[in-house]
Amino acid sequence: MNRLRDHLGDSFAALREVYGNRGLRRLQLAWAGSIIGTWAFSVALAVYAYRHGGASAVGLVMLIRWFPAAFASPFTGVLGDRYPRVLVMMGSDLLRAAAFGGMTACVLAHVSPAAVYALVGATSVISTAFRPAQAALLPSLARTPEELTAANVSSSTLESLGFCAGPGLGGVLLAVSSTWVVFAVTAATFLWSALLLGGLLATDEPPLRREPRPIVHEAAEGFRTIAHDRRLQLVIGLFSAQTLVNGAMSVLLAVSALQLLHLGPGGVGYLNSAVGVGGLVGAVFSLMLVGRRRLAGMFGLAVAGTGGPMIFIAPHPSTAIALVAFGLIGISNIIEDVAGFTLLQRTIPPEVLARVFGVVHSLFFATVGAGAILAPQLIHLVGVRWSLVAVGAVLPVLTIATRIPLVRLDNAAVDHGRELDVLQAIPIFSRSRRRCSRASPPGWPSFAPLRASRSCAREIRATASTSSPRVGSR
Repeated sequence: MNRLRDHLGDSFAALREVYGNRGLRRLQLAWAGSIIGTWAFSVALAVYAYRHGGASAVGLVMLIRWFPAAFASPFTGVLGDRYPRVLVMMGSDLLRAAAFGGMTACVLAHVSPAAVYALVGATSVISTAFRPAQAALLPSLARTPEELTAANVSSSTLESLGFCAGPGLGGVLLAVSSTWVVFAVTAATFLWSALLLGGLLATDEPPLRREPRPIVHEAAEGFRTIAHDRRLQLVIGLFSAQTLVNGAMSVLLAVSALQLLHLGPGGVGYLNSAVGVGGLVGAVFSLMLVGRRRLAGMFGLAVAGTGGPMIFIAPHPSTAIALVAFGLIGISNIIEDVAGFTLLQRTIPPEVLARVFGVVHSLFFATVGAGAILAPQLIHLVGVRWSLVAVGAVLPVLTIATRIPLVRLDNAAVDHGRELDVLQAIPIFSRSRRRCSRASPPGWPSFAPLRASRSCAREIRATASTSSPRVGSR
C-alpha cells in the first residue's frame, strides 16, 4: 500500500512538473482551447445540418468531416517534419479560425448550406496538421521520460474534458442564441490556441528535413517507417482496430439508447456523458503509467476494455448497466491513449515523428468512418443485441491473439533500459558511448533511448563484457 501511495505521489509530482514546464503548459492550454471548440462546434453543426436536410444531411456532414481528413493526414503530417512544428500548429489554428469566421458569415447572410459544408471539409483537412505536429513536439518539450508520460496523461485528460465540456458549451449557447454564435465562439477558441502557441516560437526543436523532395515521397516515408518496424505495426494495428470499434460504438450507443433502453434523444447524451466521465476517472488511473517502462501489456488490456464492456449490455439491457459499461469504456480509452501514444513517441525516430503520426491519424479517421458505416449494416443483419456482442468481442479477441508480441515488446524495453543503466556505470564505456551517441539521430531529447547502429551496439557489448564480468554474464 505504501509503495502504491509513493508511486501515485511521484506520478502527481510529474503531472505538476508538466504545468511547471512553461512550454508544456502552453501546449496543454492551447490543446484545451482547440478541443473544447471542436466539440462545441460538433453539436452546432449537427443541429445546423438537421435543420437544413434532416438525418441524411447529418450523415453527409459526418462523411465530409472524416474521409477528406483521412486522405489528407499523411500529407499534412509531412509539414511537422519540414517546418517548425509550432508554426505548423499556429497555422492550423489561424486557418481554422478564419474558416469558422467564414461559416459565421455564411449563416448570418443565409448563404446556401453547401458553402458551410465546403468550409467544414476544409477545416477537417486543415486540422490534420495539428495533432501530428503536437505529438512530435511533446518529446522536445519534456525533460524526463516521466514528464513525457505525464504530458500524454494531461493531453488525454483535456480531451475527455473537451468531450464533456464542449458539447455542454455548444448546447448552452444553442439554447440562448443560434448556430452562428457557436461558430463564432469556436473561431475564438482557435485564436486563443494560436496566441498561446506564439510563446513557443523560440522552442529548440530537432533539425528539420530540408531535402527538395516531392511531398508524396515525404509522406511515403511515414508508411515506410511503419512497414519496416514490427513494433509500430503492432501498436498502430491495435490502435486502428480500436478506432474501428469506436466508430461502430458511436452508432450502437445511439441505437441502444433509443431502441433497447427507450431513453429518448436525451439518453444519447447521457450515455456519451458516461464515456466522458469515465475518461476523467481514467486520467487518475493513467497516472500509474508515469515512470513505467512496461507499457505494452497495459496498452493491450486497455484496448480490450474499450470494446469488451458492450457485451454486458446485451443479455439484460438496463440504463444502469449501459452507464457502467460506457463508463468503463471511457476509462479504458484514456489509458489506451496514454500508453499507446507514449509507446509510439518512444519508438518512432524523431525526424519522422510527425509523418508517422500523420499516417496514424489518417488510419484513425478512416477506421472511425468505416466503423460508423458498417454498424448499421450489422444491426440490420443480426439486431442490436447481437451487434453489441459481436462488436464488443473484437478487441478482447485481438488482445488475446497479440498477447505474446506485446509481452516481447515490454521485455525488450525493460532489458534495453537495464542494459543502459548498467553500462552507464562503467567508466571505460564512456568513450564507446560517445562515439555511438553520434550515430543516433540529431536532436533527440536527452532522455530518449540510445539508438546506436548495430556496429556501435556490438562495440558497447564487447567493451562491457571485457570490463565487467557481471555485465558479461547477463
